[in-house]
Amino acid sequence: MLASDSMSLAHQSGNQRQAVDNSDSDSLIHGIGRDNSISCLIRCSRADYGSIASVNRSFRSLVRSGELYRLRRQTGTIEHWVYISCNLLEWEAFDPNRRRWMRLPMMHSNECFFFSDKESLAVGTELLVFGKEVMSNVIYRYSLLTNSWSSGMKMNSPRCLFGSASLGEIAIIAGGCDSQGQALRFAELYNSETGNWLKLAEMNKPRKMCSGVFMDGKFYVIGGVGGSDSKLLTCGEEYNLATGSWTEIPNMSPVRSGAARENEVSAATEAPPLVAVVDNELYAADYASMEVRKYDKERRVWLTVGRLPERAASMNGWGLAFRACGHRVICIGGPRASGEGFIEVNSWVPSEGPPDWNLLDRKRSASFVYNCAVMGC
Repeated sequence: MLASDSMSLAHQSGNQRQAVDNSDSDSLIHGIGRDNSISCLIRCSRADYGSIASVNRSFRSLVRSGELYRLRRQTGTIEHWVYISCNLLEWEAFDPNRRRWMRLPMMHSNECFFFSDKESLAVGTELLVFGKEVMSNVIYRYSLLTNSWSSGMKMNSPRCLFGSASLGEIAIIAGGCDSQGQALRFAELYNSETGNWLKLAEMNKPRKMCSGVFMDGKFYVIGGVGGSDSKLLTCGEEYNLATGSWTEIPNMSPVRSGAARENEVSAATEAPPLVAVVDNELYAADYASMEVRKYDKERRVWLTVGRLPERAASMNGWGLAFRACGHRVICIGGPRASGEGFIEVNSWVPSEGPPDWNLLDRKRSASFVYNCAVMGC
């Protein structure tokens, strides 16, 4: 995006605000005006926004309003941070560009939520953590704008073990199971700008323990288990946002079949498919064979393209994070024994060739990765 385009967007944003006096504080950066100031600020790293917000009240109000992040999204000025939880109720953010860790405020919840299974999703400037309290499901929301947690948000159809993915300020949640463990067909769209949940058309098949991705502007739910016998699903489904309809796609899940499958654990004990989309190409981590696979969209087959990082340990796929992070794939995991160990953050850029993993950082951790999400804003 050209600088002139960015300045035009900032000018449009400025025209939408009510007229205010042209004081030094309102112009933000003295001498160049508010709109030019915003045009400069959206090019700063989001890691610097905390310091920028401390300059004065006007800067703090601007950062907390979310306006900078909306303009960054429009101009394509996006930075991706990885959010992980290796200890219950504790979250950290990792900036892969500066290779710096930042601790989020502690979540405050009851004991039931503490021990419940959790799903996580980053959308817009929010991190959503889904779990269960004594009698109902609950969603905790972390706001990047205020650096704080809140709760009270509810889906139309509360669930767990669903597939999900985000695209800018929206996210889609599909499948999962209800409080009785019954697999669901339901899907919902969440808009982080409005805070609203919208019911979508039902999927063709009920499924839980599935994964979700956005690719080529469409949402895909992949794999999982369904039916009364918790049968492994090898198909995926494509949701077209323009038509509001689902299309089943056979053999889209990166599962193994035949003899290779017979010696493995049951579908109910495996982690959901470990998948990531980078530059509209779908990749998967095969934890058993320690391989990386790529989906051929034309032939609808999975091809092995390389190996996972050497220390990408997991328990049937649990504890291993495999996520898209901008133009790269991030793989987080590591060995541990007797409550001691560490996690490694490795990255690979698919456009540069077969998997050649770059170790970004390593840190001690007494536990594996419980939850992981990537926020791009």
